[in-house]
Amino acid sequence: MVLRFETRLIERVQSAAAPAVVTGARGLSLFGEHAAGWIVLGAAAAAVDRRRRAEWLRATAGVVVAHGASIAVKRVVRRPRPDDPSVRVLAGTPSRLSFPSAHATSTTAAAVLYGGLLGRRIGPLVVPPMLASRLVLGVHYPSDVMAGTALGAVMGTVMLRRLRKRPAPPARPARPARGTGAGGSGHRAGDTAAGWVRGTGGVRDTSGGGSGEVRGTGGRP
Repeated sequence: MVLRFETRLIERVQSAAAPAVVTGARGLSLFGEHAAGWIVLGAAAAAVDRRRRAEWLRATAGVVVAHGASIAVKRVVRRPRPDDPSVRVLAGTPSRLSFPSAHATSTTAAAVLYGGLLGRRIGPLVVPPMLASRLVLGVHYPSDVMAGTALGAVMGTVMLRRLRKRPAPPARPARPARGTGAGGSGHRAGDTAAGWVRGTGGVRDTSGGGSGEVRGTGGRP
């Protein structure tokens, strides 16, 4: 009964989808297959944002873990994909298992993790189109994509909290300013110390240049 109701929802979504929408849905399907698109984006961010490279790599690993969790649930539940004459299957799938949607899981986890690192809410921009694309292509029931979203949101939130608890890497010490030469304002300590030369009758200050001032040391003449 429930699946019949969901099948009718798929029919309505497909009947309202224009050819351009179907093309876009196929592109999203390819992007999200095995979470490949999100993995590539995470790796690219790690390469660009060197200061937070470790965080981006851990976030990318989190997306992989979430995707793997959805596959594990699929194999336990073992719900078959929509198989009704009224539903047009418009894309290939790696398996016949439907619940939950791995595309929805990995996309939601990526939105939570990557959005957390960017400091922006990107979920409303990327999650709904991916969910709708699975219905447009006729490869998932609505409950599949909703369950995948819930799983991805939970796993993404948990992993983001753990990511934020990790201490930030220590800042690199600043390099000391280099001297500007004999005529500049920067002087090394060794240059000042070298200006004092101990003689037999006293200490000669040669740092000022020419004649040099001799000061007695109070020792032997």
